[in-house]
Amino acid sequence: MWYALWCEDTPDSLSGRQAARPAHLARLNALKDEGRLLLAGPLPAIDSPDPGPAGFTGSLVVAEFDSLVDAQAFADSDPYVAAGVYARVTVKPFKLTLP
Repeated sequence: MWYALWCEDTPDSLSGRQAARPAHLARLNALKDEGRLLLAGPLPAIDSPDPGPAGFTGSLVVAEFDSLVDAQAFADSDPYVAAGVYARVTVKPFKLTLP
């Protein structure tokens, strides 16, 4: 089943994001290579594709897992969590309707 991971950043998280980004992307690329990643990306803090020093307020990931427990475990072990980038991660089942 698909699960949405809504991740909310701590204030001033940009430097932590930059440091942990390679490890964070490696995990997402592994999901992509397994055909289990629907989408993933950061949420800019301002209305711009490149927010610069304004940074990001969080991330959204939609991926396939065997269960909610597995999706939560994936979220909990994210390098952004370990680096203190994410203040909170909410994981919910997601039903793909379109396209």
